[in-house]
Amino acid sequence: MRKPDKQEDVANVIYLDYAATTPLDPRVLSVMQQELSTVYGNASSLYTLGRTARSHVETARRQVASLLGASPSDIFFTSGGSESDNWALKGMAFARREKGLPCGIVTSAIEHPAVLRTCEWLEKQGFPVIYLPVDGAGRVSPDDLDAVMTASCSAAQSEIGIVSIMLANNEVGTIEPVRELAAIAHDHGAVFHTDAVQAAGHIPIDVDALGIDALSLSGHKLYGPKGTGVLYLRRGVIIDPLVHGGAQERGLRAGTENVPGLVALGCAAEIAQKEQAGEAERLRQLRCLLWDSIRDIPGTFRNGLADNDAPCLPGTLNFSIEGVRRDTLLIRLDRAGFAISAGSACSAGSLTPSHVLSAMGLPEGRAQSSLRVTLGRFTTEEEVRAFAAGLRCEAAAIRNAC
Repeated sequence: MRKPDKQEDVANVIYLDYAATTPLDPRVLSVMQQELSTVYGNASSLYTLGRTARSHVETARRQVASLLGASPSDIFFTSGGSESDNWALKGMAFARREKGLPCGIVTSAIEHPAVLRTCEWLEKQGFPVIYLPVDGAGRVSPDDLDAVMTASCSAAQSEIGIVSIMLANNEVGTIEPVRELAAIAHDHGAVFHTDAVQAAGHIPIDVDALGIDALSLSGHKLYGPKGTGVLYLRRGVIIDPLVHGGAQERGLRAGTENVPGLVALGCAAEIAQKEQAGEAERLRQLRCLLWDSIRDIPGTFRNGLADNDAPCLPGTLNFSIEGVRRDTLLIRLDRAGFAISAGSACSAGSLTPSHVLSAMGLPEGRAQSSLRVTLGRFTTEEEVRAFAAGLRCEAAAIRNAC
């Protein structure tokens, strides 16, 4: 497929917040529009219109499965990453408790709120939860997980049955050692879930090679439509339904299928798989260019992995400019035509430091001045250079006004 030109934006904004959401790829939009206008049958109906819709849903299931190296029968469609995280953790915890299996949870201190808030809720329902620390780059230590699991197994109750560690962090881009973590979980009889919302479509994922038992992803993070997502669930992993009702998704997730959205998600997954390697290298080079263009701004520090070749999402750069208020800087950059963020979109508006940066041990002043720039499919070198120049200008203007 031909790579499209960037869509025109009436506001002429330079968009650098791809981790918050990605623009709908024009190729995906075209497929979705075609589906909306021609395939209106209910995918659960037996007549021709319904069977056509069903066949399109199953094609999308195969496309997503291929992206993950999974079996199509292990792909369950949801409304997005947050639902998938909720379903994975709640569904597995309650199903395991009902069968008398270990149902405690181990997760990390830097997970997305969809995981952290779910774990907090499960604690109120009587499920033990342990939160692992991270190092200064945002990495979970396999040794820490092994120590926790060993302590659990030596205890009379042998509590831990679920480990949930994200594949890549949404704020600093650090890629976690999931293969090692999953192996440790399995050695101790636990299942392993990963929130791959930021990673899916951007770095290679093979659920078998990584040892992943459950995985969450979201369509709008890989140039698909909002309101679509996936829970991958390895065959044999027990889980309770999150949505009760009809027999959709093999009786585990009721509700009439969003056929146009799922077809678009499948198309987005197929494009991502085909273009992943070349796009990742292009974005890595742009990220290196950006950091090299701004690193000498006074008081500037990179947060996360400092080495450009370290295991990090290719388009993510998190940095702080000490002495410059980030809220003021964000407003000025917005007025100058640049869309960036201070971190997770789900924590926008919070006056407290990022829980991710705090867990990494950053001083409060540095955490409070952090910015996240995430590059994507439509980012150009000219835009990166324009942003670097704009950042220099606005940071200097703030300092001169103080």
